Amino acid sequence: MKAAIYARVSTSNHGQDVNMQLRELREYCERRGLDIAGEYTDTASGAKDSRPELNRLMADAKRRRFDAVCVWKLDRFGRSLRHLVNALADLESLGLSFISIKDNLDLSTPSGRLMFQIIGAMAEFERALIQERVRAGLRNARAKGKTLGRPRVAVDAPKIASLRSQGRSVRAIAEELGYSRSLVHKTLANR
Repeated sequence: MKAAIYARVSTSNHGQDVNMQLRELREYCERRGLDIAGEYTDTASGAKDSRPELNRLMADAKRRRFDAVCVWKLDRFGRSLRHLVNALADLESLGLSFISIKDNLDLSTPSGRLMFQIIGAMAEFERALIQERVRAGLRNARAKGKTLGRPRVAVDAPKIASLRSQGRSVRAIAEELGYSRSLVHKTLANR
């Protein structure tokens, strides 16, 4: 069985590097008889920064270049609970195993699949809480008389038509009047 290993540190400051994670992941693979098909390492914040090696790992997963993904810890892999659940679901749909060695999670085992279901339920719960907070905030804003949504733009339709009749392009009209091109197109179509 071939495995990809993924390691990430948040920053290269403070002497952090991925070598400790890689060493433990290599040792784990050797003990389990897993051939390492590739190593993917990122030095980036888990939540915000681009993670090109994680993107490459997921692309290689779709190409079936390995049978399992091994990570040191779940928080090294997922940007958020939602991202983690979606990524694990993607791997599962491809028939790939996922192993987090420090969390003792192996999705190829019954207990690992149970843990994945629990993680998924927690992500769904988190989404529901966020949705409820957003709805409550919108209700509160409406109760205070706030206008929601984008502010309406006063459109000078005769000016748009006049510029168009002079042979101006939609792009030139939009730039001159400070409108979006789609608004100019829509205004011209409605005339």
